[in-house]
Amino acid sequence: MEMKETFKTSGAEATIELRDDVIVKSRVPKQYRVREIDEHLRRERTKIEAKLIAEARKAGVPTPIIYDVVNCEILMEYIDGVQLKHVLDAKLSERVGELVGHLHTAGIVHGDLTTSNMILSGERVYLIDFGLAYFDQSTEARGVDVHVLFQTFESTHEGHETLIKSFVKGYRKTFGGADDVLQRVKEIESRGRYRTERL
Repeated sequence: MEMKETFKTSGAEATIELRDDVIVKSRVPKQYRVREIDEHLRRERTKIEAKLIAEARKAGVPTPIIYDVVNCEILMEYIDGVQLKHVLDAKLSERVGELVGHLHTAGIVHGDLTTSNMILSGERVYLIDFGLAYFDQSTEARGVDVHVLFQTFESTHEGHETLIKSFVKGYRKTFGGADDVLQRVKEIESRGRYRTERL
């Protein structure tokens, strides 16, 4: 196969290659680990990531279709679209809230919720890069997930307060525990401010 594009994603410590309209995500070996242990850990993490992507899709969250999992590689659908960070508005932010609500209802925490890990393709918003995702139903884990996204809104997008309000509207539509999580987000923000003031 001809390799059209190659780049590394620092968050998931993997290489992403586009080969004939198929995305191949490969976990990078860690030289500091014993080779056999490293291979085992990378294979297991790859299988878990593929499972999380598939489970998110079952829960109503658009994600790339998984074609195959081979050792430490995931072969998946290439989503042709634009990163949400370039086109985000209040309407799309509300849609993101709905999708994160579906994700959290399914007990999945994305772990890296940023508008760089969301793609607008046609009328659909896709979540990608589940390299840091895991199963967790705790309010704390969900709160951290949403907190990371709110930080992205504040640091990257104009009118972040409107975007947050729109997200909250969508999140409440699809996740019954939304208010508890949003209260935890406020607590997490307070902790961060307290630590900054103590420095």
